[in-house]
Amino acid sequence: MTTPYVRTLSLKDFTYGNTEQRAAFADAFATGLKETGFIILEGHGVNPDLIDKNYEMWQKFFSLDTETKIKCESVLGGARGYTGFGKEHAKNRTVGDLKEFFHVGQELPVGHPLSDDYPANVWPEELPELRKNAISFYRELERVARNMLEALALNMDLRPNFFSDMIKDGNSILRAIHYPPLDDSMDPNAIRAAEHEDINLITLLVESTASGLQLLTREGEWIDVKAEKGQIIVDAGDMLSRISNEVIPATTHRVVNPQGENTSRYSMPFFVHPYSDCLLETIPSCISEDNPEKHPAITAGDFLYQRLVEIGLIKK
Repeated sequence: MTTPYVRTLSLKDFTYGNTEQRAAFADAFATGLKETGFIILEGHGVNPDLIDKNYEMWQKFFSLDTETKIKCESVLGGARGYTGFGKEHAKNRTVGDLKEFFHVGQELPVGHPLSDDYPANVWPEELPELRKNAISFYRELERVARNMLEALALNMDLRPNFFSDMIKDGNSILRAIHYPPLDDSMDPNAIRAAEHEDINLITLLVESTASGLQLLTREGEWIDVKAEKGQIIVDAGDMLSRISNEVIPATTHRVVNPQGENTSRYSMPFFVHPYSDCLLETIPSCISEDNPEKHPAITAGDFLYQRLVEIGLIKK
């Protein structure tokens, strides 16, 4: 079973649609998250040339020698900049994933109230064009994320900006990932990304350069999911699951090792995070006699810290 299991939606139905079309999109999005945790999005308006340019830039970065790359590896917990091969592992695993990656975070003007909450981005001197292209891409994905969260608020009968206010100047992360070809030096028990759930509210994933992404269905079956050119995969993370009292579950997924040609794989997920002091409280309408409140309130920053310890990026 492959991608047809996952709903495909057009964001234009929400951004340009009438009242009925907007409501239908919101319903289909929420239903897709509840059914499979994933939807495939078209009509999002992100320029394909911008996606291509970012892939070009990141492939150049990951082709640099290790000594050059680790100059961008100074931020605690990999919050910004480069994280070397095998350093991150899935929760409840000790074997590192077969990947290296680079984080680009929020850039705020000097004097902004939240500017001291986030570490500064780190940029490789060898690729002066990278910053402009990465930040432009970040802003476009931030726009799409706001649209998706506004649709979710509409479906849940919340005020329109209920979710999108959480991510205004938030701690969202663009992660550029390189999964190198497999070789004999790699741990035979490791895979490119072991099964996990994302930490954040939602994740946006433009088309990757190769297949390998799989989701775990509610029936316990692994199925392939792939965004074709011009599509974005959207999935639900732990923070959204938490505040919805698990009405919207976070979906387990993984990236498996190549089954055919043994080549590099690149991907660029955008992890949509609230600002650090945002309180993750259960939405009252998601609490019922049959579904009592499951989680105490916690700030997004504290929740993120806990999870970064669990996946090995912060050492206690």
